[in-house]
Amino acid sequence: MGNFTKWIGAGLGFTLGGPIGAAIGFAIGSFVDGFSEKDLVLEQSEYQEKERTSNTKVNTQSGDFEISLLVLASIVIKADGKIDQKEQDFVRQKFLEMYGKQRANNAFKLFKGIAKKNISSRQVCIQIREHMSHAARLQLLHFLFGIAHAYNFVTSKEVEEIKKIAGYLYINQRDFESIKAMFYDASENAYKILEITKTATNDEVKKAYRKMVKKYHPDRVIDLGPEHIEGAKLKFQKVQSAYEKIKNERAM
Repeated sequence: MGNFTKWIGAGLGFTLGGPIGAAIGFAIGSFVDGFSEKDLVLEQSEYQEKERTSNTKVNTQSGDFEISLLVLASIVIKADGKIDQKEQDFVRQKFLEMYGKQRANNAFKLFKGIAKKNISSRQVCIQIREHMSHAARLQLLHFLFGIAHAYNFVTSKEVEEIKKIAGYLYINQRDFESIKAMFYDASENAYKILEITKTATNDEVKKAYRKMVKKYHPDRVIDLGPEHIEGAKLKFQKVQSAYEKIKNERAM
């Protein structure tokens, strides 16, 4: 399994254990003859020893974020009872943009294996939220809406699944609605992105914008590696665009 860490293109930590580790083991076993979930035991024990000796939780690594994306994406694309090709293509394209061809191909191969397994979103999300920052969890949610929006609209079942995942990740309703609004083109969505209503005063709009800039700034996920910064920038740009739209409407 030492080769797997190199194969996936980044160090893995908390995702080697728990329900996510089981999904990884199942996925690899689906395309590597003779491999089973038991083969993860050594890697898991090494991670646990690292965590024990440091007396602190090991921070999320780039590979952990990548695996978390794969697992949650596999849950969302099956929300309507089928695995859609356009959604799979979106996942593949996003991984190409983030990781380059070789790493993306390997990751997508793993993704297809994970998608064959029935996974508890609650158990997976509990594992993620224990190790991942709030900013990184918001980035996961943004990616999931991107997958669901592959058809330029999001089905009700997919929204329901993503909302359930958000709850398990301890992402509150306001943050959920803010990110959701980034994928719709309704008149009030600029306000939803800033987590305010149309009745907000100009000062409240400015205050909300400063708050959202701080919350969604790409530097908040810089520890995840440069490959994940671009996705954070897209989210950040939506906040800036929402503020500009409101400013123009109000002639602020």
